[in-house]
Amino acid sequence: MSDAAVSPAVPEDEAALATPFVKCLVRLIRAQDCHGSWEGKRDAELLGDFIITKEQRRAIPIIGDPDPDVLWRLDKFYAAVGLAIEERCGLMASPMMEMSHEGFGRVLFTAGRLVVLSKTLRDVHRFGFETFWKLAAAGTKLVGDAIAAIDAYPEVARA
Repeated sequence: MSDAAVSPAVPEDEAALATPFVKCLVRLIRAQDCHGSWEGKRDAELLGDFIITKEQRRAIPIIGDPDPDVLWRLDKFYAAVGLAIEERCGLMASPMMEMSHEGFGRVLFTAGRLVVLSKTLRDVHRFGFETFWKLAAAGTKLVGDAIAAIDAYPEVARA
């Protein structure tokens, strides 16, 4: 993760960082810190690389291969979605990603024998969110959609 300067947290950012999904994502990222290099960093600093403004997005070419840092963030985001699903319903839902070298692919989440979430991935090299609120909303929506599928077919999900 880069040590890019993060603007001071505003109240909206603090509220977004307090959402259950973002807390889950932060826990997951902190769990990856083997050497303690992120120990003193605030949550907003840890998640700073997930935020890409419109200007930054425009500066990224339309076609490009995702670099390892982007793929790491993508992996952590969807792993946090799976962990949040498990926290909410008690069923394990791990992401399975299929990705081409050009940044196109699909992510699936299954619970039991039920596919609870299927999402097409494109332009992965431009992966990011404009604000912490959009990050929180995207993760929360994916978790909510998966929980709704589990609630609709509980016997299949628990099989």
